[in-house]
Amino acid sequence: MFPEYRELISQLKAHDRRFDSLCIKHNELDQKIQDMEAHIEPASHEDIEILKKKKLRLKDEIFELLKKASATRPA
Repeated sequence: MFPEYRELISQLKAHDRRFDSLCIKHNELDQKIQDMEAHIEPASHEDIEILKKKKLRLKDEIFELLKKASATRPA
């Protein structure tokens, strides 16, 4: 996720609890969706779609935090 921000992601995960929490939730949702799609975990198509929308909202929030942090970083 966002390879162009790899270094900044590592820094924010280490120093920003909210950012770290969002990343953890995103990764957990991603794994849950993968398990559901692989039929490891039972779910309806609607269940999967709901989780994908939640994951997308988290990703958007993460991206906004990355943009803000990137804009305030010294060059």
